[in-house]
Amino acid sequence: MRERRFARPPRLVSPYARPVIAPPEEIIHRAARTLLAGERLDMAILAAQVGISRVTLFRRVGSRDAVLGEATWWLAERTLQRAAEAHDTRPAGAEPAGRLRSLAIAEDFRNVLSTAPSLRRFIDDEPTTALRVLTDPRGRVQPRLVEAYTALFERDVEALGLTSDVPIPLLSFAVVRLGESFLYSDVMVSRDPDLKAATTVVDALVTGVLRTPTA
Repeated sequence: MRERRFARPPRLVSPYARPVIAPPEEIIHRAARTLLAGERLDMAILAAQVGISRVTLFRRVGSRDAVLGEATWWLAERTLQRAAEAHDTRPAGAEPAGRLRSLAIAEDFRNVLSTAPSLRRFIDDEPTTALRVLTDPRGRVQPRLVEAYTALFERDVEALGLTSDVPIPLLSFAVVRLGESFLYSDVMVSRDPDLKAATTVVDALVTGVLRTPTA
């Protein structure tokens, strides 16, 4: 006698079950990929991509400026990490003798940012928003970059036995602000960015503050 097989009953989904909502990290990564593609970040489109309403999106990750800041920093942090890794894998003698590791990495970081198509597109399309997101001392980008530079300078201080004439976080803030003034000078003061001048000024400042203690 043939065995009768019964179909499995349909899986019941409780109408009270909470929908799976993308974590904030995934939302920020999607926003970063949008910027990397040179596209304008549209919060309605972003919400649709992760399957939530704009109200829920705001509750999860904040305003458009907040999302732009988080996404921009996500990209910038990885650029800085790659600059550090590239520096540390270069053969001995590739850098000028006596130049601080932190200064070489900071220069490479500025050079990459200056030619990054996604960043330039963001600045060209939304200059006011871009400057606010990138340079706000209470925003998502500048304070973290100051912290990252502080870590770079502190490593040189510890490795080389240097002393600092000012607190290192203050030095880092000054270096970040100088970098901004050169990188975004076309928007700030209608002047073409001069990265060679930026390197000269930043290096002079840092080497004048971080010094080998005299006997």
